[in-house]
Amino acid sequence: MQTSKHICRTRAVVAALISIISSGGAALAADAVSVSNPWVRATVPGQSVAGAYMDITAKARTALVAVESPVAGNAELHTMTMDGGVMKMRPLEKLELPANKTVNLKPGGYHVMLIDIKRELKAGERVPLTLTLQDQKGGKSTLQLDAEVRAAAAGGHMQH
Repeated sequence: MQTSKHICRTRAVVAALISIISSGGAALAADAVSVSNPWVRATVPGQSVAGAYMDITAKARTALVAVESPVAGNAELHTMTMDGGVMKMRPLEKLELPANKTVNLKPGGYHVMLIDIKRELKAGERVPLTLTLQDQKGGKSTLQLDAEVRAAAAGGHMQH
């Protein structure tokens, strides 16, 4: 009888530890990624898309697989490349984040497209973004941040 109780307690402790490790694992993946300089391009009335940019550094190989924001109906990862002298934009399923290398999301390169903007985004305000990250084992975690809305620079980069 005593052995049976001991086995039940041991199983309960192991199950609790697995639960803690599983939930902590997701937090650890997000903690292993840092984001600096997040910003979103300001919009004008009636504009339905905006670009979001940032610098992302991961401690271990990770991938950015999705982005969400309450200011947009949808958000997509995109890349822009030159093809025969023509700038082309295409969606990405995911953006690889190599270990200990900063990946720059910037105008004219990798970026996030906020689509179906729900309201005008004015310079100086903050836009919440939720990044979904995937580790090498397929585990996913989220990282929440606020991006500053910035006006386009004079002669700035083209809007999408």
